[in-house]
Amino acid sequence: MSHRLNVQELFPDAHRVLMQLSKLVAESGIDIKHQELIKIRASQINGCAFCLNKHSSDAIKYGEDPKRLYVLSAWREAKDWFSEPEQVILRMTEEVTLIANHALSDATYRDAVTLFGEEMTAKIIVAIININALNRMAVATSKHPF
Repeated sequence: MSHRLNVQELFPDAHRVLMQLSKLVAESGIDIKHQELIKIRASQINGCAFCLNKHSSDAIKYGEDPKRLYVLSAWREAKDWFSEPEQVILRMTEEVTLIANHALSDATYRDAVTLFGEEMTAKIIVAIININALNRMAVATSKHPF
């Protein structure tokens, strides 16, 4: 792949806003391991190697079991490895990431609000939106892991 542009250099204000949103999400009260599951699952769907590398490493640093990361893309086949809240978060992540496939379903939304309440559900949705924006920036500019 030939050289691609660098959004951070060419449109620093936009990059700064995304980083501010990332900081806001990080400080939102969403469990740190849940944040990383969101980031990794969305990055798997979006094919973002840069983010997969970064967030898998971060998840392990925060105490995530690497075996769970190995099966994350097939988490429905390993449900016993993921708690009910994690399963709801993973469903939310998939449905919001693949928004053209009917968006966040009523069933998943109800499960989220029941488990997390409206405020935390809103925060989880914003976390999913944030990583999707970052994935799209990295994939569009062919940002590779280092």
